[in-house]
Amino acid sequence: MTGRGDAQIVERGFQRYEGERSGVPGAIRSVSWESIRATLGLGRPARYKIFPVIAVIIAYLPAVVFIGIAVLIPGNILDPEEIADYPGYYGFITLAILLFAALVAPEVLVSDRRNGMLAMYLSTPLHRGTYLTAKAIAVVSTLALVTLGPPILMLLGYTVEGVGPDGLGGWLLVLFRIVISGVAVSAALAAVSMAASSLTDRRAFAAIGIVLVVLASPALAAALVDGAGLSPYWRLLDLFSMPFELVYRIFGQPGSFPEVSTWAVLAVNLAWTVGGLLIVWWRYSRLVIAR
Repeated sequence: MTGRGDAQIVERGFQRYEGERSGVPGAIRSVSWESIRATLGLGRPARYKIFPVIAVIIAYLPAVVFIGIAVLIPGNILDPEEIADYPGYYGFITLAILLFAALVAPEVLVSDRRNGMLAMYLSTPLHRGTYLTAKAIAVVSTLALVTLGPPILMLLGYTVEGVGPDGLGGWLLVLFRIVISGVAVSAALAAVSMAASSLTDRRAFAAIGIVLVVLASPALAAALVDGAGLSPYWRLLDLFSMPFELVYRIFGQPGSFPEVSTWAVLAVNLAWTVGGLLIVWWRYSRLVIAR
């Protein structure tokens, strides 16, 4: 056996890092991308891919069906938008969007607190603000798969079949409205789901809490307006409907609650988004992290 006195340092040289130094922006991109990969089950066993794949299929399937109708039935016989226009499309996939939101944020936030990765991230140039920025980008980007992708697919399909918007200007306007709508829905649901995920260290509890809060809010709003006879503006408590109501207003349509002004619908969506993010920041600013 070699004695302790025989130990030698055989290499004392160091090499400079010659790669790109991306700094904090690069760290944010890296954390966001890895969070997206984890949520979608990329690079993980097949069981982690099942639920994301099912949610994505449910979200895109109606668009494929509507495009098929546009292909099979001439536009002079049946206008595809008579079946589902762009804002109305969300009515077919609201459940898929909600379930996806309940999956994404708990996976992105809760996992890091439970497995110790949060402490490791904060030992890098990232601080709590930039870490949460990266996570918010990941949640919104992942939700965009089901809030933004399907309407864009439907727009492209309708355009190829000659039943899309008239002219380049009309096409770009519809695309702009789709993008704004998808981002608005993603932002509101992302903020609420991140807030719920910041309050518990159990992914299942966070997911159940998100679903219960979102699904209970329409019943509460209906009870106050229809049951108690209060002002229609109490509909603004309906977290499940208000993001999609905003989509109708973006497309210049009255939506399901025309008695509520567009400015009020916009304001309540901003309130849900900002309020959810403030809860996340409050929770993480007081979180004790052992490094």
